[in-house]
Amino acid sequence: MFQTFNTFFARLRLWFAPLQKQFSVAFLEKSRWKLLLTGLENTLTVTFFAVLIGLALGALLAVIRSVWDSNRGTLRSKPLRLFLGGLNALSKVYLTVIRGTPVVVQIMILFFVILARSNNKILVAVIAFGLNSAAYVAEIIRGGIAAVPAGQTEAGRSLGFNYVQTMWHIVLPQALKSVLPALANEFISLLKETAVAGYVGLTDLTRAADIIRGATYQSLFPLLAIALVYLSIVLLFTQLIGLLERRLRTRGH
Repeated sequence: MFQTFNTFFARLRLWFAPLQKQFSVAFLEKSRWKLLLTGLENTLTVTFFAVLIGLALGALLAVIRSVWDSNRGTLRSKPLRLFLGGLNALSKVYLTVIRGTPVVVQIMILFFVILARSNNKILVAVIAFGLNSAAYVAEIIRGGIAAVPAGQTEAGRSLGFNYVQTMWHIVLPQALKSVLPALANEFISLLKETAVAGYVGLTDLTRAADIIRGATYQSLFPLLAIALVYLSIVLLFTQLIGLLERRLRTRGH
């Protein structure tokens, strides 16, 4: 009986020995695990600030398009009509270009052409991913605004609010509440899209794993490690969004 167990554990040690060696080479030798920490820090930094840009710019674009769609037939002031019409046209062009081109192309154009003199790769990545996310956030929020009953706007006006106050205090909060799951999915997608930042030499999580893989010729543990890190972040973010949704639902009742 004991001989059988000893044989079994001996075989397990023989099976795990190469994996232990691969793990040691991939992460412990020359403290290569620090590359993953640097990559994680850069990924989270880019994602955080890109989310802020995407949310702010996306909300602005959504409001511009919604205001034009709901008021273009009633605007009597020609200068105001031309101004809003121009903003709406620019917004549509922006949305078409950004959503019609890959984000990796956009970040390369920014880094190698528009911001070629800048050596701040994190800044370039934040701008690129923020501008890309804003296009999708804008359409999500615009759909949420369109879903708010027209009576809500009329109620705001009856309370003495002007159009901007009604939009800010009544319409937008309801729209954001209804589109929160879609926004959460967009931000999760943004987190994973930052994996292409390595095209401009930024050491994000994926780039860090690629550096380790190139230096050690070990692929299993570096790729498995970043997959687990991405999964953990997404699960944590999903839990936080779930808590926020439940809190908003409770307040709504």
